[in-house]
Amino acid sequence: MKKILRFILPIILYSFSTFTIQAQDRPNIIFILTDDQPYGYMGVTGNTIVKTPNLDKLTNEGVLFTNAHITSAICTPSRVSILLGQYERKHGVNFNSGTSVSNEAWEQAYPMQFKKAGYYTGWIGKNHAPVGKGGYQSGLMEKSFDFWYAGHGHLTFYPKKHHPIFKNAEFDTQVEIIDEGVTKFLDINEQKFEGAVQFLEKRPRDKPFMLSINFNLPHSASTRTMQQKESDDDIYKSLYRDLDIPLPDNYIAKADIKTPKLPASIHRVEDRQVGYSFVDTPEETKERYIRQMQAMTGIDRLVGNLRKNLKALNIDKNTIIVFTSDHGLYMGQQGLGGKALCYEITTHVPFVVYNPKLKKKKRGVKNDALVQSIDVAPTILSLAGEPIPEAMQGKDLSKIISGEKIAVRDYVYTENLWSTQFGNPRCEAVQNKEWKYIRYYKNNTFPASKKIKTAKDLGIIEKNMLYAVHDSDIAIYRDYIESPLQGEEPVYEELYNLKNDPSELHNVISKKEHNAILEQLRKEWKNQITIARGTENPKVYRYTIDSQLETSDKVQLE
Repeated sequence: MKKILRFILPIILYSFSTFTIQAQDRPNIIFILTDDQPYGYMGVTGNTIVKTPNLDKLTNEGVLFTNAHITSAICTPSRVSILLGQYERKHGVNFNSGTSVSNEAWEQAYPMQFKKAGYYTGWIGKNHAPVGKGGYQSGLMEKSFDFWYAGHGHLTFYPKKHHPIFKNAEFDTQVEIIDEGVTKFLDINEQKFEGAVQFLEKRPRDKPFMLSINFNLPHSASTRTMQQKESDDDIYKSLYRDLDIPLPDNYIAKADIKTPKLPASIHRVEDRQVGYSFVDTPEETKERYIRQMQAMTGIDRLVGNLRKNLKALNIDKNTIIVFTSDHGLYMGQQGLGGKALCYEITTHVPFVVYNPKLKKKKRGVKNDALVQSIDVAPTILSLAGEPIPEAMQGKDLSKIISGEKIAVRDYVYTENLWSTQFGNPRCEAVQNKEWKYIRYYKNNTFPASKKIKTAKDLGIIEKNMLYAVHDSDIAIYRDYIESPLQGEEPVYEELYNLKNDPSELHNVISKKEHNAILEQLRKEWKNQITIARGTENPKVYRYTIDSQLETSDKVQLE
């Protein structure tokens, strides 16, 4: 019955929408963000196994940016970058930063800009951006939206257990809980939705809306908790399990690694988070890939339901949809697992803009312009006819989408400042359409393996030992931001010809024939990192285990 109900919802909604929706000059905006989704996880981006017909259709009716990159390849800094339209080096918020987004900075975020412009705003799914004094405990995010139906941190595949806000949802699985929330948000006849934080009884007919839909999938924090429960949809129990699933290109099992991709002195693989250990064996890698594809097909069905509901409400022709991911993920390629690196697999993401008002000849376009996740906020504001805050560093892509421009930048800049006990290196990269230059710094972080041993010896909770960020860590993180600008030299460098070597298998930095391009990119690195840093101090609050214990006996570790 539940499965049938999900598909007749558009019909029910249609029966409520026989009236004509009041015409709006301004478009509705829906922004959809997935988690850990690499570029090639949809049929339209080249995957021949995964079933994503609705995402493929959306893409073929819109514009697909084929050369889109995030700015920081890990959840929190990437999501804050999207919200604020800023590089991490400017906004200064990460898991290891000991900070949260200040009220002043939050006022410039795209949701607040839309709210000020008179939009009805909603946030559904996952939030992984600490905002306000006290971060996730501040309540500022919840109060910032007209409709809030979300959980802070990881949702897992079955969110009800960890997030009470979802306890009354009809379904148990993440995608379907989010789908239910989206349907309730859209229905102008729906009275207050049990569980959601709402400041109006229902969505006003005469206001445009801005809805952010945020998944915690296909992230491993959710896919590893999938249990094939009897109540799960068949998608999550049996889909793809009858197929011969291939390993990723260039996959190397842990036992077969002869020469690590990066020197052990800067990338300590043995300290990698255990959540990515599935990449060590072919069997576990294939199992996780199946679960990721199942999640993608579930997300795809939500997108199909969404578009049916928009059509039933007669607002489909005035609703812009933007779809992207917060970063990619290594699945054992070249022996690597996880993210927080500057390689294509972690930074290259799908980026789709569907604008129903765009002329048909401008749709179905694949555009290879260099674009970034920080471009989302200024672009959707521009498409809505709203001003772009000066604090935003991203570019407005609206003229590329309309075909009036061919480029907004010549180089993409990415960085990783999440260098912690888990062994990932500090690194920065600058690239154009043909070449990429990456530089790495000395890795002096204390090993997770030693922290874990001490925790076991003394009976300390391992999570507390590994994830608690103290006041002293703020100084370390800020040094990560400033040191390269103050002359810190790299200890290792890479140069890749992306045109001939898109998988970044061959570091050609030692080849003399490439010296000219290397020097050009080194100079451009200095230019790009200076731009990324900006001139002001990050607008942040202190948000550490110490600050939390001063104000509450409850803490949240991420």
